[in-house]
Amino acid sequence: MIQLRHIDRVYPLKGGPFYALRHIDLAINEGDFLSIMGPSGSGKSTLLHLLGLHDNAWTGEYHFDGVAVHALDKKKRFELQKKNIGFVFQSYHLLDDLTVYENLEIPLSYRDMPKKERESIVCDALDRFHIVGKRDLYPSQLSGGQQQLVGIARALVARPRLILADEPTGNLHSDQGREIMELFRRLNQEEGVTIVQVTHSNENATYGTRVVRLADGVIVP
Repeated sequence: MIQLRHIDRVYPLKGGPFYALRHIDLAINEGDFLSIMGPSGSGKSTLLHLLGLHDNAWTGEYHFDGVAVHALDKKKRFELQKKNIGFVFQSYHLLDDLTVYENLEIPLSYRDMPKKERESIVCDALDRFHIVGKRDLYPSQLSGGQQQLVGIARALVARPRLILADEPTGNLHSDQGREIMELFRRLNQEEGVTIVQVTHSNENATYGTRVVRLADGVIVP
């Protein structure tokens, strides 16, 4: 699915260039559940945002299903992102002035889809994640676990092929965290969704099929 070759991410600083990522070569196959681990400042989140095309200031080669992402303009990268990639953030990133229903509808609004079809998909997601009773509530009216469930539902509502999760259980207590990780495992094993998570948790990493470790912006054994 994804092939990275000779990826560098450099920040120009007064004291000289800082390599957040250096010489990254990485293959991610369809159906992988990959955990990216390493100490703070090792480049984990930088790599995740690069994979998700939130960050375009890198050099090297990035292929997605044979498409040379590094050769695409900004508009085409955005189209590829919205069609294929869903995001789950530690801080939820829900829009506070929209209801749960409206937050879930946002990813579908990027597609040429009739309103009735959008309604059907959102209602299915509300039912699947057992949050039908929360549909008209705002994020501030939800617990942390409920907000994270809504965040995952929003990431999945457009049926992306790839989920990128940045410390998805970091703000949750242990029982909620295990529930989220079990959900990820089911999505991966039963539906074939490819998942890449950044985590500090060895327990969370055991839910995946592969671990990539970073140190000082470099992949290490």
